[in-house]
Amino acid sequence: MSQTDTQGPDMVLLSSPSLGEVAVSVTISETHADALQITSHPVEEGAQISDHALRQPCEVTLECGWSNADQAAQEAAAHEQVENGQLTRPGYVDAVYSRLLALQASRMPFELVTTRRRYANMMITSLQVSSGSPGAVQVNASLEEVIIVPTRATTLPPRNVQASPAITAETESMGSKSVQPGNPSPGGAFSSPVMEA
Repeated sequence: MSQTDTQGPDMVLLSSPSLGEVAVSVTISETHADALQITSHPVEEGAQISDHALRQPCEVTLECGWSNADQAAQEAAAHEQVENGQLTRPGYVDAVYSRLLALQASRMPFELVTTRRRYANMMITSLQVSSGSPGAVQVNASLEEVIIVPTRATTLPPRNVQASPAITAETESMGSKSVQPGNPSPGGAFSSPVMEA
């Protein structure tokens, strides 16, 4: 899976915004940050030189909200008591907030879908929640991409086919060794200087 999906708006517009499995009811604002780090090296004379650029992890800040009056809340709680178009207890928004906290606590990368882009391997770095009423919740979420690289184990070839086995061979256990006292250097043993009064 690619790190970010920028193949065109059609793929994103077919999906509703979501943080992992948590569908976003209302998106108030989105901030997308993409950056490069350009390396620079001082040289003996002249200006610093730049010869490489590294892509930094994408960062997204979302301001979004949920309400007990959302269609999803109403469908989930069709059997619960409703007064004046509102649920009598704020269970839906509490469940959404709990799911966001669990998503953050899992420390596992997930897919983020916004109104602009689709991101893979994102994690929630911070959640800020404000609630004007018990039946609604507004969340400010900061997310950052986790750049995952594959790793693999390998074995080195045998010592007898290496050009410089003293430098490139694997470390070997040579067994236990005992400490040998050293011989004095030529000219005698080292003595501490005598202080004269």
